[in-house]
Parts: sequence; C-alpha cells; structure tokens
Amino acid sequence: MEQKSTVSQILIALSPLVALMLMLWFNVGYVFGDGALDGSNQVILMFAALIAAVIGVANGSSVDVVFDKIKSNVKDTSQAIYILILIGGLAGTWLVSGIVPAMIYYGLDLINVSFFLPTATIISALVSLSTGSSWSTTATVGIALMGIGQAIGIPSPVVAGAIISGAYFGDKLSPLSDTTNLAPAMAGTDLFTHIRYMLYTTVPSMIISLILFTILGLGYKDGALDPAQVNEIQNLISHSYNINPWLFAVPLGVIILISRKVDALVAIAMGIIGALIAAFIFQQPLLRSLGTGDFPIYEVAMRSVYGSINIPTEHPILMELLNSSGMSGMMGTVWLVLSAMAFGGAMEAVGFLSVITSAIVGLARNSASLITSTLVACGILNVTASDQYLAIVIPGRMFKDVYAKRGLAPENLSRTLEDSGTVTSVLIPWNTCGAYQSSVLGVATGDYFMFAFFNLISPIMTLIYAWFGIKIRKTSTAK
Repeated sequence: MEQKSTVSQILIALSPLVALMLMLWFNVGYVFGDGALDGSNQVILMFAALIAAVIGVANGSSVDVVFDKIKSNVKDTSQAIYILILIGGLAGTWLVSGIVPAMIYYGLDLINVSFFLPTATIISALVSLSTGSSWSTTATVGIALMGIGQAIGIPSPVVAGAIISGAYFGDKLSPLSDTTNLAPAMAGTDLFTHIRYMLYTTVPSMIISLILFTILGLGYKDGALDPAQVNEIQNLISHSYNINPWLFAVPLGVIILISRKVDALVAIAMGIIGALIAAFIFQQPLLRSLGTGDFPIYEVAMRSVYGSINIPTEHPILMELLNSSGMSGMMGTVWLVLSAMAFGGAMEAVGFLSVITSAIVGLARNSASLITSTLVACGILNVTASDQYLAIVIPGRMFKDVYAKRGLAPENLSRTLEDSGTVTSVLIPWNTCGAYQSSVLGVATGDYFMFAFFNLISPIMTLIYAWFGIKIRKTSTAK
C-alpha cells in the first residue's frame, strides 16, 4: 500500500507539470507559434499555477501558504525584473548614442567572417569571466555581436547560440558569479575547489563548442557580405552617427563597475546615464532629426530610455539593427517572469517539487546514477520553478547528505549543480534566464536552443564523466 501511495503522490505532483507541457505544446505548435510569448504562454503558466494550487489545496495545502510562496518568489526575482527593465533602457540609449552602431562599424573591419562564431564565443567568455555575469555580457557586447553577425549574413539564432555559450562559460568559472558562489555553498565545499573541479568538464565542453562553431562558421563564408557591401553599411552608419572610439568609454566603464562587484542595477543605470551624456555630446544632429516637439533632444533622449526608437534607413540589414523598444519592450518578458514565478511558487508551496525531487533521489543506486539524478532534478526545477537559483538551491539541499553518505566529495555535487542548474536555465523559454536572453538578443529561445552548444554539451559531459568514473572524487570514508 505504501508503494502505491508513493506512486500516487508522484503522479499527483507531476499532473500540473504535464498539464503545462501539453498546453504549451498545443499553444506554440498549433496556434501562436513564435508569437506565443506575446501573452498566451504567460496565461498558460498562470493556468498551470492555478491547477497546481487547486490540486494542492484539495490534498490539504493552505491557500494562504500558496499565495505567500508566490509573493516570496516574486520578491526574490524583483532585482532580476528591475535589471530587465533597465536593460531595455540600456539598449535604447546605446542605440541613439552611437555605442552599438560604433561597435558594429569597427567590428566589420576587425572580425573575419569565417571565424566570427568562435570569436564571438571567446569575446563573450572573456567579458563574462571578468564580470561574473552572463546577463551583463549579453546586454553589452552581446547586442553588438548580434548586430555584427546580422550585418555579415550569419543567422541570428546561430550568433545568439555562440554569445550565450561564451557568456555561460565565463559565468560558470568566474569567482564574481553569484551561481559560482551559490553552488559550493549549497554542496559544502569552498569556492576555488569548486572552480578547479569544474574545469574538468567545462573546458572540454568549451573546446568542443569552439570546434563546432568553427565548422559551422566556415559554411557562411560564401554568403557573407563582400567588401563593397560592408563599406556601404559603414557609410550609412557614419552618415547617421558621429562614430568615434570615445563612445567605447561607456561600455568599458560598465564592465569595470561590474568586475569591481558594483551592484548590477547601479552599473546598468550608470551605463544608461553615460550613454545619454554621450548622445548629447556626439549625436545632437541625430537627436534633433528624430524629435518632433519644441525640445527634440530631451524628447528623443527620454524616448530612447522607455520607448521605441527607429533610425531612418532603407538598407534592409540596418532596418533590423537600428531600432529599439526601450523599457517598454521588456514588459512582455517581465510578465513572463511573474507568471513563471506564480507557477513555481504554487508547485513549491503545495509540496509537489519536493515530491518529484525525492522520487528522483530514490532512483539513485550508485555514484553515476546519483549524479544523473542530480542533473535531472536540476533540469526539472528549471522547467517547473522557472529559476536557476532554485534549480541550484533545492537539489543542493536535498542531495548534500546523500552524496556524503555515498562517500562522494561535495565538489562532485557543486559541479553537477552548475553543469545542469546554471547552464540549462537559458534553454527554457519561461525560465527567468531563457526569457531574459531571448528578450535582450531578440531571438526566441526555441530558435537559439540547438546552437547553444556549450549549454547543451555541459550536462552531457558530466554524465560521461559520471558513468565512466572520470574525476569522481571520493571522501576517505562514507558516512
């Protein structure tokens, strides 16, 4: 009877997740397609939260506990929401100030088309390693690299995959990263032991990714822009903007602030202010031409922060590059995050997340299956809780004692938490990371999914190490 009860509990706990998957499958696959993130997916997440809450309350949970947990989840993601909003302002002000156009202008001269993808991966990795933030990396150099990639004829999903791969490589290994500090704290090891142990799986994953991006990039050589086209794009940019190297002082300042552990909100806000100052100094003719009222410079500067900006051009590539929706363009993503937090909060409040993860722990019979179970638990939590921090914290708490009892050193757990919890979060459309990166880079999660090689390879590499017994450190005695 006890076995049947356990199976029954698991099936009940899985029912809201199954309902969510089926509704999303129908909604995206048969009705809205790429437009599903405009609002229908958000509604489905809230329906799924309602389903979880109703089933949980029917099984003895409290309505008040459900609402309290949802409010707690929203509170925990408040900084991420404000970062999202500010990133919208950053994108708009960096457009009118000429910062992103300058990056595209000079980048067209410096970057070889055939090796653009591995170059973009390495640049993103270096910036993320120095700042400890994949989010800041994609919001700064990532936007510029997307523009360069589009200008030279490489599909946006492929470029986004390269940028995300590099950004998450640096995020995983940087001592400044929040997840890199959180994972060892949950597992019970120290930061630098954790980083050294991650190198065993992370470096091979990146090497394979770079090889794949190099091979993929060679295929775009024939379709790239010729020198005359590059020159045409540069002339059109310089016709609209005053392009000069001083514009790079603003992104450089933001990177320095973040690398010195200045709060991301402060650093991004300074990036907006710096861009507005740069726009006033270098781009007054452009600001005046875009304005319609008595105070055109003020009007356009303000609109670049909160609303739509389109730089007039008839060139098809530049029409895609030289526009921004500002803070208002981030509202759909904010709505998605809030809806996802409602679903994750309801699932956690009624105990369904703990039932699912406990069942996964129970399936682990040896070290390899235990590590596999950890990867699966992190993945499920990225889907259900919609937040990478919960995908690290909850499995970390649940598996810590199990690893110790099996005689596995805690760095095995901390590495596994990052190889799954951190890197797969960006592959889930309604996860805070997936929603953010899709919004910032302007590419749907489902489109860049298959090109985020590093994020796909990392958990596979951990499984290979686990099942072949490679670099699985044991403690002296099992508890």
